[in-house]
Amino acid sequence: MKQLDRYLFSRLMALFGFFALVLVSVYWVNRAVSLFDKLIGDGQTAWVVLEFTLLTLPNVIRLVLPVAAFAATIYAVNRLSADSELVVMQATGASPWRLARPVAVFGLLIAALMAVLVHVLVPVSRAKLAERQAEVSENITARVLVEGSFQHPAPGITIYIRAISDRGELLDFFLSDAREPQEQTTYVAERAVLVPSASGPKLVMFDGTAQTLRNPGENLALTRFTDLTYDIGALMGARAEGHIDWDELPSQDLLFPSDEILTATGGTKPEAFRILNERVAQPLIAPVAVLLGFAALMLGSFSRFGMWRQITLAVIGLIVLQMLANTVDSAMQRNNALWPLAYLPALIGTSVAGLVLWWAARPRRIRPHPVRRSAA
Repeated sequence: MKQLDRYLFSRLMALFGFFALVLVSVYWVNRAVSLFDKLIGDGQTAWVVLEFTLLTLPNVIRLVLPVAAFAATIYAVNRLSADSELVVMQATGASPWRLARPVAVFGLLIAALMAVLVHVLVPVSRAKLAERQAEVSENITARVLVEGSFQHPAPGITIYIRAISDRGELLDFFLSDAREPQEQTTYVAERAVLVPSASGPKLVMFDGTAQTLRNPGENLALTRFTDLTYDIGALMGARAEGHIDWDELPSQDLLFPSDEILTATGGTKPEAFRILNERVAQPLIAPVAVLLGFAALMLGSFSRFGMWRQITLAVIGLIVLQMLANTVDSAMQRNNALWPLAYLPALIGTSVAGLVLWWAARPRRIRPHPVRRSAA
C-alpha cells in the first residue's frame, strides 16, 4: 500500500473507531436502561443486568458498524476537502477511482468484522441470552409465589396463597385472571403445586372451583374440578424447553440443518437456506455504504461553502439503500424461494457507486470565455 493509501486508510480507521465507540455507547446505554428497569423491577441483581447487557453487545455492534463506517468516510473526505488536501491530491493526478482504492479496502475490512459478528459472535451471544432468560423466568415464577400476600405477576393477574407447606404445596390457593375484558376467571383451590415441564412451569390445582364471568350479559359459569393445570410459564414469558430460534444457531448449522434442528426450530430447510443467505449478504452493506458515500462526495468541484450538497446526496443514498434492504427482507420472509434478492441491495448500491465515480472522473470540457470585439 502506497503512502497516499496508507494516509487515507489511517484517517478512515481513526474516525471509524471514534464514531463506532460513540454510536455503540449510545445504543448500548439505551438498551441497558430498558433492561435495567425490567430486571431490577423483577428483583434481579445488578450483576444479572450487566450480564444481559453484555450479551446484547455483539448484536448492537453489528447494527452500528455500517453507519459508523459511512459517517467516518463522510467526515474524512469532507475534512480533506476543507483542508485543501483533496484538491492537492487531485491536482497531482489522483482520479476518483485512484482515491477510492483505500476506501474500498476500508469497507472490505468492516465487512470482514461484520462477517465474524454475523456468523459466530451474534448467534453465540443470542443462544446464551436465551438460556439466561429462561433461567431468570423460572426464578421469577417461583419468587412470585409468596404466602400471605397478593401478588401481581402480570397485568390482570392476581395470586394469593395462604401458606406454603414444607413439601412445597400451595395451600388455599387463589388466582384471578382478568386479562380479557369480556371474560374473567377466578380459580380457588384447596392446594396447588408448581410442576416443571418441557414447555415451562405448570401450576396444578387440586379440589377447587373455576368461576367464569362473561360480558355482556353478566353470565356466571361455575366449574368444579378435582385437578386443573394452569400454564403459568406462558404467563411469565417462559420459553418451551428445547425450542431454538434461527438467530441462535451458527451459520454452519444452517447450511445442512439436521432433523433435530428443524424440529427444535419448527422451520424448514428452505427457510434455513434463506436465513443463511441473509447473513452472507448483511456484511456486504458496509463496503457499499462506504463507497456510496465516497462517490457522492467526489461530485462537483471545490467550494468555499463546503460539501453540504454532496453530503445530503450521500445521506439520501444511504436511506434509499436501507429502505431497499428492508423491502427485500419483507419479501423473502413471505417467500423463501426469493433468497437471491438478499444480494440485490448490495448489487444495486455497488452499481450506483460505480456510476457516480465514473461521472465524477469523466473529463470536463472547459468552455472559453467569449472575446469581446471592440468597435472599429
